Amino acid sequence: MSANGKPVGVLGAGAWGTALAQMLASDGRDVLIWALEPELVEEINSRRTNSLYLPSVSLYPSIAATGELGDFAACDTALVVTPAQHLGRVLGGMASHPRDLILCSKGIEAGSGRLMNDVAKAAAPASDIAILSGPTFAHEVAAGLPTAVTLACGGGKGQWARIAPIIARPQFRPYYSDDIVGAEIGGAVKNVLAIACGVVDGLGLGQNARAALIARGYAEMLRFGEALGARRETLAGLCGLGDLVLTCSSTASRNFSLGKALGEGKSSVELMADRRTVAEGAHTAPVLVELAAQHGVAMPIVTAVDHLLRGAAAAEVVTRLLARPLTTEQENPA
Repeated sequence: MSANGKPVGVLGAGAWGTALAQMLASDGRDVLIWALEPELVEEINSRRTNSLYLPSVSLYPSIAATGELGDFAACDTALVVTPAQHLGRVLGGMASHPRDLILCSKGIEAGSGRLMNDVAKAAAPASDIAILSGPTFAHEVAAGLPTAVTLACGGGKGQWARIAPIIARPQFRPYYSDDIVGAEIGGAVKNVLAIACGVVDGLGLGQNARAALIARGYAEMLRFGEALGARRETLAGLCGLGDLVLTCSSTASRNFSLGKALGEGKSSVELMADRRTVAEGAHTAPVLVELAAQHGVAMPIVTAVDHLLRGAAAAEVVTRLLARPLTTEQENPA
């Protein structure tokens, strides 16, 4: 249990939510995890497995699953790990909310263009909002392999003092920030850039091309982040550059895998219709293009991904990117 004897909540029993629950329970802490599917609630409670999303893990006995959002009234702290596009609906379905909501979903709300912290504040105005983001493949976190993350606290040092001891483990090290906008933008933009890197891999364009794309994509992340008030040093850290390097380099990334399939010539419509796990970058790309245009920020790689997801051929999109006018590396063309 937490210091006050209450369980820690995890809203969402996908691969990432289950991995976080497993990490939190690794010291015997009581964890309450919410799953949408009744059969998954039953499986977690009776068999200590999640065969749907994280089949390789035997779950700790201190993890309890529920399908009732009202059960989270017993929690002072909850990690919100629902898909980004459903975060507002899930929080809106709760009669009351924990004091501390730690958002672990990476994306921007389609339609409204709101960051997840703004969605959460509207749904749970009495809660303090934090953002957890960094290089974190679910299967590695669940296995207890080491990583470090940004824990950006909208409630400042007071919130950090409450939640850092709940999150921190020897193999899971949080670093403090109060830049919640920067932490969010890093996680949202890197998902789209990971799709682009997957395309490079699917087309067989080589390691040089992928490295160049990561660097130029990071420049787009910086430009967009600074336009929205993020701090450059935040995006240079774990939740920006660190997460970007991880997800742009491995098929363990859902977004990279989606891009790789696009690069291999598969249909974007069929890929999105057939995916059980959510590639958040596919939902983020169009709204990111719109927001970038509103702020006068050039994001050619993000725009290229949006074109791919709308059905353009991968080779054609890459050709257009390579044909862009030559300029200085630091220039931000309008």
